[in-house]
Amino acid sequence: MSAPETTLLPAPKPRKIHPAWIVAAVAFLALVGAAGFRAAPGVLMVPLQTEFGWSTTVLSAAVSINLVLFGLTAPFAAALMERFGIRAVTATALVLIAAGSALTVLVTQSWQILLTWGLLIGLGTGSMALVFAATIANTWFAKSRGLVIGILTAGSAAGQLVFLPFIAALAQDPGWRQASLLIAAGAVAVVPLVLKFLKNSPADAGVLPYGAEAEPGSAPEPDAAAASAAPAGAEDPPRNAAVRALQVLKRASKVRTFWALVAGFAICGATTNGLIGTHFIPSAHDHGMATTTAAGLLAVVGIFDIVGTIASGWLTDRFNPRILLAVYYQFRGIGLLVLPLLLSATVQPSMIVFVVIYGLDWVATVPPTAAICRQVFGADGSVVFGWVFAAHQLGAAAAALAAGAIRDSTGQYTYAWFGAAAMCTIAAVVSATIRKDAGKTGAVAVPV
Repeated sequence: MSAPETTLLPAPKPRKIHPAWIVAAVAFLALVGAAGFRAAPGVLMVPLQTEFGWSTTVLSAAVSINLVLFGLTAPFAAALMERFGIRAVTATALVLIAAGSALTVLVTQSWQILLTWGLLIGLGTGSMALVFAATIANTWFAKSRGLVIGILTAGSAAGQLVFLPFIAALAQDPGWRQASLLIAAGAVAVVPLVLKFLKNSPADAGVLPYGAEAEPGSAPEPDAAAASAAPAGAEDPPRNAAVRALQVLKRASKVRTFWALVAGFAICGATTNGLIGTHFIPSAHDHGMATTTAAGLLAVVGIFDIVGTIASGWLTDRFNPRILLAVYYQFRGIGLLVLPLLLSATVQPSMIVFVVIYGLDWVATVPPTAAICRQVFGADGSVVFGWVFAAHQLGAAAAALAAGAIRDSTGQYTYAWFGAAAMCTIAAVVSATIRKDAGKTGAVAVPV
């Protein structure tokens, strides 16, 4: 009796990583490289004052210019990414950040810091703003967008985490110039990865966006992938990216939800980048805390920011984003209200609690805000989010300048912290009033 014949089945092909995740990983690294300067002003402010005698208001003005350009560049950067591609805009932005930071070592007059910190780095970071994360998520992902935006947003926090302790140490010894060069090197180092791996759309890789399904009975050919993967509004891109950005603004400005998001995000920027990001270290220094210690606390904020933002992205995929926003803003307000009572020369357990909670809440507002933009404005959601983010940075710029003026006039930051706490309560109320059915009204089409 012969042995029964056996049929050998072909071994299953190993599952490949979808190109969308490779793009997301490179985008994360690009955000890390661009975030180096985000941690710098608070650390470098005191050394610059010591060397040049510039006032807090002057240095706050440089930061304010940076934040304004950071915000106003964002919606145009989103349109430029649609027109010229994500890769080209991202690489150019990183070069601008590196140039601005490197040239800072040559400044001798206060107006020069306005050009380097303000103009060059402002334009560069604006092109790498959080709208970049929204554009990547909307272009490359058909599902898990909230999670992806959360992960990419955490890239900014990771940049703060990676650079801040080194910047603080270098600023103390050998000096702030070496710290500026470290920031420039961090931005330049990411450029080759961007040029090689950051593809503009799934069509470039001949695939559909992650989570998208091909038509039944058909293979995901490159043409089909291109149709499904085109960036928001890129089906027939206009010749002028600025025109498109302004057209989106005109139509979005007629929608009540847009203004609710603008108001909330302006307060978000004021209470993060504008106040804590710029003035926490100088304020702690006023209370006798060492600069490196205060910088270490902000680094801890960065650690928990990563956790909080990714968790917020996960929650945004599952819960009503307007409720999440209201909760986030109210918790932030409570933290700012008690902050003046926590600052001292030494780190107390209560300060650690504040840092952890504030870190979890730092930019947890981004995933639900981006989700609402996508729900209400459809294919134009990325550009609309760019305008909402512009409000975020305008709020940050106003708060950075106002807090510096308050410090110069009163000798302390207390009124700035209390005012920010009140604004957070306003943001919570405004966010809670966004209509529950905002996402069911249909996308706001923008003619081009």
